[in-house]
Amino acid sequence: MFDDFETSVIDVGETELFVRHGGSGSPLLLLHGHPRTHATWHRVAPQLAPHHTVFCPDLRGYGRSGKPATTSDHAPYSKRAMAGDMVTLMRTLGHDRFAVAGHDRGAYVAHRLAADRPGAVTRLIVMDGIPIGEALARADARFATSWWHWFFLGQTAKPAERVINADPDAWYTATAEQMGQEAYEDYHRAIHDPDTVHTMCEDYRAGLTVDRAADDADRAAGRRLTCPTLFLWSAQDDMEDLYGDPLAIWRTWSDDVTGHRIDSGHHMAEEAPDEVAAALLAFLRL
Repeated sequence: MFDDFETSVIDVGETELFVRHGGSGSPLLLLHGHPRTHATWHRVAPQLAPHHTVFCPDLRGYGRSGKPATTSDHAPYSKRAMAGDMVTLMRTLGHDRFAVAGHDRGAYVAHRLAADRPGAVTRLIVMDGIPIGEALARADARFATSWWHWFFLGQTAKPAERVINADPDAWYTATAEQMGQEAYEDYHRAIHDPDTVHTMCEDYRAGLTVDRAADDADRAAGRRLTCPTLFLWSAQDDMEDLYGDPLAIWRTWSDDVTGHRIDSGHHMAEEAPDEVAAALLAFLRL
């Protein structure tokens, strides 16, 4: 897994991030989603490495990265805090400007990174996610039925951690066949760590509060993404069921957006790595 990639632990100020990196060419940062780790990219990153220097970190709170203390306002696990980590990570590794791709929760970090630090992001790829503020503003019974875990994980009155930690393998049901053995082992180790389960829940608590507030503030101020943006969504997931044409939503947030569906389920980097890699390479060559 990740042949010829190096591993590093980088101090980004508030915490340390575990990262795999390799390849040559212009820098590309890949951000995973929940409950995955950086290893979700192991079938995609080697296809990108001949063309780009590729960085695959564990987000703060996930995998082998640090887990800063939580607070009542959940700000340590805001997408703004995670995006700040990425700027410091990339600068430490020698890159002030870079392209970024994010899937699922990583898509929200990538979006916030491009919104807050437009000078740092050359191109943005978001995968299987519309802005958090947009999703919550549009939430209805259909959304709540499909995405109820957002509200379960985001609870504070009756925290989800006790339920998940009682049987992580019942809650998180990925398989080694789906992910690949080494990637599965990395993920499996993470979901059996109660500290990681807690900080993953904090990610969702931030999503319902400070992250939504950040998106709503951008919308109210008329701030838009200025870098070229690619949106990819899974044909076998529920983006189209929930939103019709999800690309139309991103057009209200970005000045320059294109996109298309990927023929896979939600975890597209694992299920359709060749198609994902081809889409990223084509977009980054433009």
